[in-house]
Amino acid sequence: MSPLAVPRKKPALSPAVRKATDPIYQRVKRIIPEIEWAVHAPLIARINELKKTRNALLLAHNYQTPEIFHGVADLSGDSLALARQASETDAEIIVLCGVHFMAETAKILSPDKTVLIPDLEAGCSLADSITAADVRLLRERYPGVPVVTYVNTSAEVKAETDVCCTSANAVEVVESLGTERVIFLPDEYLGHHVRNHTDVEVILWKGHCEVHEQFSAAELRGYRDLHPGIRIIAHPECPQDVLREADFVGSTSGMINWVGDHRPAKVVMITECSMSDNVAVHYPEVEFVRPCNLCPHMKKITLENILSALERTEHRVEVDPAVAERARGAVDRMLAVGRGARG
Repeated sequence: MSPLAVPRKKPALSPAVRKATDPIYQRVKRIIPEIEWAVHAPLIARINELKKTRNALLLAHNYQTPEIFHGVADLSGDSLALARQASETDAEIIVLCGVHFMAETAKILSPDKTVLIPDLEAGCSLADSITAADVRLLRERYPGVPVVTYVNTSAEVKAETDVCCTSANAVEVVESLGTERVIFLPDEYLGHHVRNHTDVEVILWKGHCEVHEQFSAAELRGYRDLHPGIRIIAHPECPQDVLREADFVGSTSGMINWVGDHRPAKVVMITECSMSDNVAVHYPEVEFVRPCNLCPHMKKITLENILSALERTEHRVEVDPAVAERARGAVDRMLAVGRGARG
């Protein structure tokens, strides 16, 4: 008999692993096939055990795969929110399941904690599109014009910045400065989105996310043709023609909240593919059409290298204290804008 004709055996789980992971699997079984879970489960069980013995906290960004996001994460969501929440815990170790600038932000807000990233090569095309030297040159070209920088940037870039922003509060932060114009870095498409919602002159930089810039308006129209009645929600890092085709434009948390508030029969989230998988776990009544644009950097994080990070305390993320202090100032000024708006 040919080896190809031999029935494939389903990997067996030990009773201990099955007991430890079955409650998790019951939440994700619509998303992760049982045969895949049998591979993930032993790693998940070991990671969750090690977190307890090492007083470690595992943070997972929305773009992580479901076995990480739902299987081992203690906190999940947007990068800045994760870093802020982690700073308020008594964990000694933070494992950041995301990309490098996110780990830097966690270290900036938790300087006394050990911050680990499972793969040092987990970078970001948007963060890599600008350097601290670029910001200094822009200041020379536009003297006196304040610099607003998206949090999806390196610590060194944040340190050259007047104030940071997120995709959710970018317009609010820009308008809080009370100036006629600002330099907005580095995402050109998010900057265009801000420009369309304020009278402030916005000077842009040509930085892009390699995932979001792949979407097109024609692709979105194709979704409507194939799926009559589908609702389309998009992240503002997408090109402007894409945003004009969308029913809703918002940050990752805004998109998640929109699904929860509206519970559409069918929806497509125009962002990184894994986010749809992760949100779908919570809304079984909603049909998610997956636009499978995957972030190659986020996908460098795996259960295997998370386990290695915990076992070996690798790879440590460090930020020069002087850079960290200045970068934190830009983040704190952004947070002060939010507190002022609430107060």
